[in-house]
Amino acid sequence: MSVTVRVPAKVNVQLAVGAARPDGFHDLANVFLAVGLYDEVTVTPAEELRVTCEGADADQVPLDRTNLAARAALALAERRGIEPAVHIHIAKDIPVAGGMAGGSADGAGALLACDALWNAGASRAELLAICAELGSDVPFSLVGGAALGTGRGEQLTALEVGGTFHWVFAMAGRGLSTPAVFREFDRLTAGLDVPEPVASQELLDALAKGDADALAAAVSNDLQPAALSLFPELADTLATGRAAGALAALVSGSGPTTAFLARDARSAVKVAEALEASGTCRTVRTTTAPAPGATVLGGTPA
Repeated sequence: MSVTVRVPAKVNVQLAVGAARPDGFHDLANVFLAVGLYDEVTVTPAEELRVTCEGADADQVPLDRTNLAARAALALAERRGIEPAVHIHIAKDIPVAGGMAGGSADGAGALLACDALWNAGASRAELLAICAELGSDVPFSLVGGAALGTGRGEQLTALEVGGTFHWVFAMAGRGLSTPAVFREFDRLTAGLDVPEPVASQELLDALAKGDADALAAAVSNDLQPAALSLFPELADTLATGRAAGALAALVSGSGPTTAFLARDARSAVKVAEALEASGTCRTVRTTTAPAPGATVLGGTPA
């Protein structure tokens, strides 16, 4: 048997960041929106745990036990007393090190796939608990749709989305380390009174109504100044998208992928064309949101 699970990328339409906690994490008000860019994770019985990867920038994906997909398999196997003898193959379509939770998606995908392959019978609550142990963004990759993440982002409350939103994503020429961006956030806010992170009611209302203009007026990312400090060229990409008619332009999560909210599919194509012609980014993708969370596509006989 093999089992394949499809998992979505995400964009943070709001990322409010509190001051650093004693444990080094930050309290967040993180409004996740799953978007229609997907990785596929396939698990197959093997003599020992191994990870392979194909797709764009696959050479940047770790293939050892630091990979979140491998860690997910190990975590479930340990809980069930199962030998983690499985081959995990990741087909990448989510940008690597792009602030769109590609690694987290692979962790959630591998967890769901191994649960199915091993007939482990983990409950949704148990899967979410394992996801939270793996990383702050991993639970949302399992759930998809839209959700508010609090704590360090792992405590999820599902959100209503009243329509389809059109997005354009511009992939940068290099990656950004999430820990490095948070360290830069800490440096930039040192000595300042950093407010407690709170979700924007205007933003939540815009999502519920499916109102692109209202959502554009409410999007925010407290990590954007830090990302721009480390990667100043992103400002040119953001400016290009705005000039082409994007309703909103922001860094996705910790970056360096930049996200552009468009009024409709036609406007998204126009924004994408301008970005492609600008030379300010490496590749451009258009898609819609919300998207479903981790989904088993099926199993096949070995």
